[in-house]
Amino acid sequence: MLKCRTVWKKLAPLARASSTACRQNVRRTGLTNGRIPVLVPAAHMSTGQAGGGGGGENTLYIALVGAACVAGGIYAYQTVKGDKQRYQERIDEISSRPLKATAKDPDTPIQPEPPTAEAPETAAVEAAETEAVPEPEPEAAPSPEEPSPPTPDAEAAAPSETTEPPPAVEAVPALPKVPSHTPYLLIGGGTASFAAARSIRARDPGARVLIVTDEPDLPYMRPPLSKELWFSDDPSVTETLRFKQWNGKERSIYFQPASFYINPEELDSAENGGVAVLTGKKVVHMDVRGNKVKLDDETEISYDKCLIATGGVPRNLQVIERAGDEVMTRTTLFRKVEDFKSLDKVSRNIKSITIIGGGFLGSELACALGRRSNESDLEVIQMFPEKGNMGKVLPEYLSNWTTAKVKKEGVKVISEALVKSVTCKDDKLEIQLKDGRLVKTDHIVAAVGLEPNVDLAKSAGLEVDSDFGGYRVNAELQARSNIWVAGDAACFYDIRLGRRRVEHHDHAVVSGRLAGENMTGANKPYWHQSMFWSDLGPDVGYEAIGIVDSSLPTVGVFAKATAKDTPKAATEESGTGIRSESETEDTATSPVAPASPAPAVLQNKDDYGKGVIFYLRDKVVVGIILWNVFNRMPIARKIIKDGEEHADLNEVAKLFNIHED
Repeated sequence: MLKCRTVWKKLAPLARASSTACRQNVRRTGLTNGRIPVLVPAAHMSTGQAGGGGGGENTLYIALVGAACVAGGIYAYQTVKGDKQRYQERIDEISSRPLKATAKDPDTPIQPEPPTAEAPETAAVEAAETEAVPEPEPEAAPSPEEPSPPTPDAEAAAPSETTEPPPAVEAVPALPKVPSHTPYLLIGGGTASFAAARSIRARDPGARVLIVTDEPDLPYMRPPLSKELWFSDDPSVTETLRFKQWNGKERSIYFQPASFYINPEELDSAENGGVAVLTGKKVVHMDVRGNKVKLDDETEISYDKCLIATGGVPRNLQVIERAGDEVMTRTTLFRKVEDFKSLDKVSRNIKSITIIGGGFLGSELACALGRRSNESDLEVIQMFPEKGNMGKVLPEYLSNWTTAKVKKEGVKVISEALVKSVTCKDDKLEIQLKDGRLVKTDHIVAAVGLEPNVDLAKSAGLEVDSDFGGYRVNAELQARSNIWVAGDAACFYDIRLGRRRVEHHDHAVVSGRLAGENMTGANKPYWHQSMFWSDLGPDVGYEAIGIVDSSLPTVGVFAKATAKDTPKAATEESGTGIRSESETEDTATSPVAPASPAPAVLQNKDDYGKGVIFYLRDKVVVGIILWNVFNRMPIARKIIKDGEEHADLNEVAKLFNIHED
């Protein structure tokens, strides 16, 4: 570059002198050509001045101008190239230095180098303009010092200039990178999704599985939210979410700790694959033909295979929804971890709480809060339209017995209650019943059922069952090509009991497991008869399978209960508080009834310690409840699977060994 500058200094005076000579030649040529006849071609007007020496001067002029242009172009090119290289080296040097605050020249502008990189380009333009302008003004020529890089002093000040931006960048948390593609996409973060992920990884150890859930939590089990967590003695249970099972063993509601999963941004690069969970994100649109989904933040994720396990949302009473925001803010729709935490806090700071609903969830929460009321001044009220607790499931005599049990837990039960209106008056909620009764309370828990979440049906073009709700699937739980559905949102065809939709933990486990297998090519049909269970505290519980509807004819066979016939004893034997995790692995063989006297069918006694209730349709057993009889579900499952007509159900009851003790 120094050589170019030297050449420029030598050639610049010659260029200016040549320019002067050129102007003189033009004037002389114009005067001479003015006396030439018109017939002379115009092309000869610029051949030079009259006389014999004009040709040599023109040649010298052309050579000088050409040399000046070439030299200027070389200079501009090398200057730009050198400055860019110095700028990049300077940036690399600054970025490699440790970040440390210095107080030197804090007010100096932060970007001295970028203008320098642009200066050579400006100099080149100015040089071109200089050549075009006839006036030989020295000031018009660009100074060689102007495009030079920053001085050493400026370089010394650079570290202090770049210490301010990095903390600002660090202050903004980096958002997790969402994979643009995943081989296995599971929509929903509940039991069915986790079971499917575990099944996929079992059959394809290197599989990359992405779970997308709108909840902030990792996959967890829901049953403890209305059961064991309420009986914990740990005051920080809402934070730890750990509980003691009825057998005394402690565990967490989460299926796996956070270390089990990998970060979503690492899913693509994971050598051995893994399971990643994208929390707090909701899938709002499905493009089935394009095999991709859109999240609520407009992010798109493509997939090879997809599972929809969106579960359901709690129903609410229309009278509560129409009552306004003041009533809604004091109403809990119980479903998620946040609902458990909120209700636990509310129940410790109010005087009265009312649970509307007499099904599984409502009765479990009533017993749990009733137990807490014995330790405080909390009033617990449960109301439902049936005559007794779980009146839609249990036969009337057993429903009445269960209601009495709930009352003993400290719960005020209001049966045959139809809510007419709910208003807020004098800082109290007033529940007006259709028969004129008025109930005043501080808070309401609406436990009136679940509505399957089928928000993606329209965009995905999936069929929703008009009778049971949920996505209609085939025997392999497939809704469309490359799309499966499991859990509460699946409406499947039962070869024994017809089309059904089940909202229980065991069904979520088994259907999720099967869907995961089929996503890896198993092509297995869903034939499993899922079970469900409910515990009214540690002393009374039951397990059920099939269609258990109190409108069906029932036959109950009961016996005297012992200390072993409780949910607590059942979990001690099975080793787990989530009983379906152990029983679903068992397969019943053809049971042999013990040689004992046939028990009598009991339907009018006051004490129903333990027993078996058969639900019949066309004289065939379609449902069974094991009342305080545990770990015998494979036998009940086989009875329903066989679909035989039984002449004497007393003999069938022997298969459960309820009289063995």
